[in-house]
Amino acid sequence: MGRKVEVVVISDIHLGTYGCHAKEVLKYLNSVKPRNLVLNGDIIDIWQFRKSYFPKSHFLVIKKILALAAKGTKVYYITGNHDENLRKFSGTAMGNFQIIDKLVLHLDGKKAWFFHGDVFDASIQHAKWIAKLGGWGYDLLILLNRLINYFLVKMGREKYSLSKKIKNSVKSAVKFIDNFEKTATDLAIDNDFDYVVCGHIHQPCIRKVNNGKGSCTYLNSGDWIENLTALEYHDEQWTLYSYQERKHLLVTQEKEVAIEEVDMKDMIAAMRTFKVLP
Repeated sequence: MGRKVEVVVISDIHLGTYGCHAKEVLKYLNSVKPRNLVLNGDIIDIWQFRKSYFPKSHFLVIKKILALAAKGTKVYYITGNHDENLRKFSGTAMGNFQIIDKLVLHLDGKKAWFFHGDVFDASIQHAKWIAKLGGWGYDLLILLNRLINYFLVKMGREKYSLSKKIKNSVKSAVKFIDNFEKTATDLAIDNDFDYVVCGHIHQPCIRKVNNGKGSCTYLNSGDWIENLTALEYHDEQWTLYSYQERKHLLVTQEKEVAIEEVDMKDMIAAMRTFKVLP
């Protein structure tokens, strides 16, 4: 049995890319039993989808999410920029599974506002081809980083994050993150939300913000490319879960949910039928 949690928020898994830690996502989902599961965007990376690359572990994450919905968990799939093709299905509900663009939940008398956050990114809204090119570059950077870390571990040295180093050293990147967080919190305070919960920028965070007009708590679930983090709400408290810090505590379930194998060609055909893929 997994840990009972009222709300679990995960985002930016990027299934279908080389940088995705699908096995770790699956282990985490097997360790919790959420009443509500909020998938806050960029779960399936349709931008970088390849016919030649969608491993079994990536399919198993999708199957696990559907299995949770079948067992009573309310699953909210909030669309992001990398899975924006699903936005044409926004408002669709199938049992406990919903596809939406944003979400408001009332948690112990407080209002929580969930959305991915790409609406704040001018580069995506006005120059999408540049953003997509950046996505491919990011994927290659993660692959290079994995190779470097392989040799670092062999030499007994600590792992190193190239992308984090770049983000922290480039002033424009730091400024973008600061502007993103300020815009989100200003809007939340103006609309009387107690919590604003985003993804998109791959920066896990829980922070109380006061802008002079009021206050709210800003939360970001991070990602499952570098940080391997999630947000959990239980007993009227938010916590930031880190897989890398707590992986030794994960409950590994011996009996996985039995679901039929899905053929790759069938999956691609189904996604094209619903016009998710070109």
